[in-house]
Amino acid sequence: MKAFTVPTYEQIDETAKPAFDLYKRLLGFMPNLYATIGYSAVTLNAYLAYTGAQVKGHFHGKEREAIYLMVSQLNYCEYCLASHTVSALKNGWKEEDTLLLRAGKYPDKKWETIYAVVKSIIDNRGEVSDELLASFFSLGYKEDALIELLALVNSMSFTNYAYRLTKIPIDYPPAKDI
Repeated sequence: MKAFTVPTYEQIDETAKPAFDLYKRLLGFMPNLYATIGYSAVTLNAYLAYTGAQVKGHFHGKEREAIYLMVSQLNYCEYCLASHTVSALKNGWKEEDTLLLRAGKYPDKKWETIYAVVKSIIDNRGEVSDELLASFFSLGYKEDALIELLALVNSMSFTNYAYRLTKIPIDYPPAKDI
């Protein structure tokens, strides 16, 4: 397999540089995975716009981080588990919580149901049983929240797959095994 290297700021297209600048301001560095996605400025900018729009949806930051951890665990992405564990802790989750969420064992009906829906979406290529959908809707969610959950699964799966495809170095502390 061709070894992927993380592109430097000088190697990327000019249209990707604003994203690099933004992350350097926000985090102090450009995460290796986003930099690697930046081989395609079109893809990086589209991805950031897509995920940026998701912050206006039904799932706030702490909830999105929980969902990202579930998706990353189900897709076996070490990079995203590492980065989103850091983000989850910053958003108020405890490390023990992150492990329970990833295992689908967080002791709360809402998170048990969301995990089951996410797992079904991933395992069954988008199909979710009527019974499981009824459980999701019984939590007070409507159709728009279901579509937003699908978008969160989709956006996180993209980065999971990008890491698994490129296997670039992980620049976050490793997540604990569950």
